[in-house]
Amino acid sequence: MAKKIEKTNAARLLDRAKIAYDLVPYTVDEDNLAATHVAEELGEDIATVFKTLVLRGDRTGLFVCVIPGDMEVDLKAAARISANKKADLIPMKELLPTTGYIRGGCSPIGMRKPFPTFIHATCLDHDRIYISAGVRGLQIAIAPNDLIAYVGATVADIAHHAEA
Repeated sequence: MAKKIEKTNAARLLDRAKIAYDLVPYTVDEDNLAATHVAEELGEDIATVFKTLVLRGDRTGLFVCVIPGDMEVDLKAAARISANKKADLIPMKELLPTTGYIRGGCSPIGMRKPFPTFIHATCLDHDRIYISAGVRGLQIAIAPNDLIAYVGATVADIAHHAEA
């Protein structure tokens, strides 16, 4: 018998909003929380597995970037699109108190409070993308437009492929 998947807060919020999604479990490797590992575990293209990053801008404060797992956030582009001059990732120790989520389990849905959210434009190239369900070991598969509408995200070119 399959193990029952516990619904996360993010999943309950989507249920309440009547948004279709699937919960997709994967095996967690505590030594490798990278999105590339998640994509391998899911058997999915890394371009469809998005990671959620929290940044602090010098003018507007906190905001969220949701980008493909094989890309790095472009800090200049993220700052520009969020009306900041500069932006940096928040320190890891601030992630849980700020969002309610831990590294490797940070979802753009259901953070402690809503932050301006920017999602990479390539999300629109896919019927479904994967985002964290809010815990390590569980992803939400969702139509990008549903996610954009639910979190009020702005679609923008905010990331680039890591330089080799």
